[in-house]
Amino acid sequence: MAVMPHLRRWSIALLACTGAALGPCASAQTWTEYGSAGGRHFSALEQITPANVGKLKQAWEYHSGDLDRMTPEQRKKTSFQATPLKLPDSAGGHLVLCTPLSRVVALDPVTGRERWAFDPKIKAGVKRPILCRGIAFWEDSAPGAGACRSRLFLATYDRRLVALDASTGKPCEDFGKGGSLDMRADNDPHPRDEVTHSSPPIVVGGAVIVGSGIVDFVKAVAPSGAVHAFDVRSGRPLWSFDAIPASGDGRNWPDNPRSHAGAANAWAPLSGDAARDLVFLPTSSPSPDYYGAARKGDNRHADSLVALRASTGEVVWSFQFVHHDLWDYDTPAQPILVDLPRDGKTVPAVIQVTKQGLVFVLNRETGVPLWPVDEVAVSQDALPEESPAPTQPVPRIPAPLLPATLSADQAWGLTFWDRGRCRKLIEESRHHGRFTPITEQWTLMLPGSLGGANWGGAAVDTARGVMIVNYNTAPARARMVKRRTEMKEGEVVIEGFNWHMGMGGTPYDMQMGMLVSPLGIPCIAPPWGKLAALDLATGAWLWDVPLGSIHDSAPVPLPFEIGWGTPTLGGGLLTATGVFFIGSTMDRSFRAIDAGTGQPLWRSKLPADAMATPMSYEAGGRQFVVVAAGGHYMFAGRAKSDTVIAYALAD
Repeated sequence: MAVMPHLRRWSIALLACTGAALGPCASAQTWTEYGSAGGRHFSALEQITPANVGKLKQAWEYHSGDLDRMTPEQRKKTSFQATPLKLPDSAGGHLVLCTPLSRVVALDPVTGRERWAFDPKIKAGVKRPILCRGIAFWEDSAPGAGACRSRLFLATYDRRLVALDASTGKPCEDFGKGGSLDMRADNDPHPRDEVTHSSPPIVVGGAVIVGSGIVDFVKAVAPSGAVHAFDVRSGRPLWSFDAIPASGDGRNWPDNPRSHAGAANAWAPLSGDAARDLVFLPTSSPSPDYYGAARKGDNRHADSLVALRASTGEVVWSFQFVHHDLWDYDTPAQPILVDLPRDGKTVPAVIQVTKQGLVFVLNRETGVPLWPVDEVAVSQDALPEESPAPTQPVPRIPAPLLPATLSADQAWGLTFWDRGRCRKLIEESRHHGRFTPITEQWTLMLPGSLGGANWGGAAVDTARGVMIVNYNTAPARARMVKRRTEMKEGEVVIEGFNWHMGMGGTPYDMQMGMLVSPLGIPCIAPPWGKLAALDLATGAWLWDVPLGSIHDSAPVPLPFEIGWGTPTLGGGLLTATGVFFIGSTMDRSFRAIDAGTGQPLWRSKLPADAMATPMSYEAGGRQFVVVAAGGHYMFAGRAKSDTVIAYALAD
């Protein structure tokens, strides 16, 4: 993948900030949608450039105080992953964000001082990670709209939907009961804290639409992953969509599928196309995540991109990325809405990155691939009771970000000794390429369920026609083991570099871990985290570079960077001037990258790893770039923080 010195400026009709397809959008000075319009993670501001980005300085920082409000057990399960919104002056002009405890705070965008805060006083358990990635904004265009004309919508950890006056932070009394409604059904047999909300709601037309996060690995029949829509003014329920149907057809689902499986939820951020009355749901794997004997069939609408009519919940089209998922290969990221030229015409498109390191580009109106996708034959060497899908979809264009296989000859280590141990681990693991079913023998997973790409998704530059995505490269290995009668349902036991998970309602538990040497180092050559740029005109990868340094995660931190890449979670921000901002690495760094070459331009040290996606806005005549630096619950031993940091060019 060659590095190009400069990106060409193609005349691609990508969506700019118009109301033609995505509905009204704000000026470049604001940021009123999570991920920006169409999930493109793009800012049209031009004050910060590759030439002056080195002059960025910290302008202010804010501390949420949430860590001090948590118990020790809650602190272990929390991450600060919020991406703020910058509201227009008509809604107070605040910078607003949510904290892991589902508090909403409004800050002065120039100074970072707190203007108001709303606390829903959630009941937070520890079955699900405690986090909140964002909130939704809506402004009423109806004549004579009074109080709560501008609203913020918050989906809380404990399954409430709250509407706040964007200017004051006070609940909107005409929404639900006194400003909130309980999204948990009265007859729900599952404990409340097995379903949470981490990604923000989305407003499309007159509907506020909410996905959910479902507890993993605990039980075969997990809670429902239904997506719900409510009226933006009253909170009246409009519709719901469950990827798992009430009855099966024998091909996609067995009879009475909801008695065999749950989840298939949309935990990643949703995207909406208001002009076409469409909402796009990136759905996850059905439960149980790694064992599908009782949910035979392709499990249609799970592990898919599902386009619904936003006003009614009717399925318009669906494209499945994984048939009969046995690897927890959820659709992890926000769909990206762009317009692309095809055969002399402008075609509305949607781009989806996946954990498998694949990129699918589909027609937004029909779901038909715009570049060829092949159904590739995959291994059928599975547990005797399993029925793996005979083929899986793999795009021909773009090329996969990750290789399909890993051989013992590719084993890597710092020394002859640990390289030999890695070679043995690979030789002892079953591996028949991508989508090898997991059995009672150790099975190589490339990638592991972390990805590939994950929830941070990708960023698209509307002028250059380029997409930039961060991704992981390290493989994992897993095996099924007969259920331990002494293990509780959902219990997780750490065993060296592996963890043992009790999958209730199945004959098996799951053992899984990263494929690492006895030193804890991945068994493949670095880099272990990467950043790549895609030409959206041709489908060619322009450059592919390491992302992150291991110097800060070594047993003894080192004073210099070692650019071997690190696991990467969270996403990036791309600006009109060709600067790409990203945290997401295990080295407490926030970086600016040249979008044309992938080369570093600037770096700032953070109090903790920034596993959040940054955003940008203009206030007081200055362009600010903001990121939350809080660490991640998955990376034990790494620092935690409650800090939001804003950067601007030095005066």
